[in-house]
Order: sequence, then structure tokens, then C-alpha cells
Amino acid sequence: MDLSELQVFLTVAREGSFSRAAERLYRTQPAVSLAIRKLEEDLGQKLFVRGARPVRLTDAGTLLKDYAERLINLRDEVKKGLTELEGLQRGELSLGVNESSIHALMPAIAKFRDQHPGIQIRVHRMFSRDIPHEVLNYRLDLGAVSYIPRDPQLQATEILKDELTLVVPPKHSLAKKKEVDVADLGGESFIAHIVESPFRRKVIELFARNRTALNMPTEMPTIESIKRFVQMGMGVAIVPRMCVAWEIDHGWMKEVKVRQLNLPRHVYLVSRRGARLPHAAAELVKILKDGQP
Repeated sequence: MDLSELQVFLTVAREGSFSRAAERLYRTQPAVSLAIRKLEEDLGQKLFVRGARPVRLTDAGTLLKDYAERLINLRDEVKKGLTELEGLQRGELSLGVNESSIHALMPAIAKFRDQHPGIQIRVHRMFSRDIPHEVLNYRLDLGAVSYIPRDPQLQATEILKDELTLVVPPKHSLAKKKEVDVADLGGESFIAHIVESPFRRKVIELFARNRTALNMPTEMPTIESIKRFVQMGMGVAIVPRMCVAWEIDHGWMKEVKVRQLNLPRHVYLVSRRGARLPHAAAELVKILKDGQP
């Protein structure tokens, strides 16, 4: 079994067809079929259900697919490492973030971009729960999440302390108040994030404990759309402060302290424990650490 055979196997699995895989690989179909047969002989297992349209993986094929992807990604990681011998003149930095954690990285990414314009930066947006797995499987160099992953093969470094905060339109009646109670918010229309999260649950529980109605007539798919709706005067919102710091500083919305709202958020940078970081990733980590108070 060699990596070229695994590459053929993954291509057939992705394309669902031997003929389309052959076209993709610029090979003949018999050559592709021969490579798969040799791989099956080496493993002693059938990898595809013959006759199925599209081609379907057997249980053994499904298991191999996960390992094969890891090996191919690891091969690409080796190639990337060799390229980095030239320093930070060229290369690639791959980051995984969710919608809010990107705000913790943006200042450092901007500084990195100014200092190393030859590095290609790829920021992938995904669910927080998927980021550790993608880092572990070498699909990402680093990930930013708001929790410490349990996997012992990963390490998490805190890069930002944040908190949830209440924001209102500049002309809202609460805008002139420095501090309010949860009970004062029972008549407000909240613009909520439709994505389920631990912090959404904690806010709901906070209002329940204070026996205050939490009116959420509008639920939006992104924090950016929530911010825009607040600026349009359509309601108020409780969001991570790092996501609205720019708008607060420019006076586009007002921050109001809620006495009972004490929900800190920590942003962690996730990497593979014990593994040497690519030079570009190590440089970004250095910039992040230098920027910490």
C-alpha cells in the first residue's frame, strides 16, 4: 500500500465513479481499477460495492477513507514543512474559526499580513465542535474556540478574555444609562442568535432566574446581521463584546452594563500537542502572545 494508491482510492470514493476518477487523475479507467484491486489485495478487504451506481464504499472502505485522508493530509504537511525551509517568504497558514472567534484573531492576522505578505492565509469558518478534530487531522494548523478541548493530543492556549455584553441603538432609552438590572429588560425586544450555544442557554437561564421575560421576536443567523439590526433600531442584543468593540468605539451602538450579567468568555488557540508548528503558525502564535497584556 502506498500513498499513490490511497490517492486513487480517495478520488474514486469522492467521485463515486471509476471513470470520473480516471478523468480527474488523467489516467485510464483500467489503470484506476488495477490500483484499487492491488490495494484490496494488500488489505485483504473489498473497499467498494461492485455494481452500485454511484460506487459505494464497503464498511472496510469507509474505515480506510478516514485513515487515508489523515495520511494524505500528513503528506501535504510534510511538503509544507519543506517549503518553509525558505523561511516566511512563502507558504500557507490555515486557521479554523467560528463566527465570533475570528474577532479575537483579526488584529494579529492584520499584523501578520503586513509583516509576511508572501504567506497565503486561509481562514475557514466552521462549527466550534468541529475545529479540534480538523486540527488533529492536519486539515488546520490552528483553531480558535471558546472552550478547552478534552482530547489529550491537543493543547489550548488562552489568547483573549471576553464577556457577553448588552448593546442598544444610540438613540434607545437605555443608551444614556450606565447600568441596569435584568428586571429592567423585560419589555425589550431582543435580537437573538438562532444558533444554539452554551452562552445562549446561560442568557435564557439568567432571565428565568430573575423572573424576567426574555422577548426574542427576531432570531438572526449571524452576529453581523444582529449588529446591523441593532443599528437600525430594531431591538437590543446580548453578544460577545469583542464582536461589537469596533461599533461601540465609533458610537454606532451603545454598551449598557447589566448588573447580573456576568458571563465571561475565553478564547483559546488550539494546536497539536507536542507537534512542531509550521513556521507561519508559530509566527502567528508569537504575535498573539506579544499582544497579550
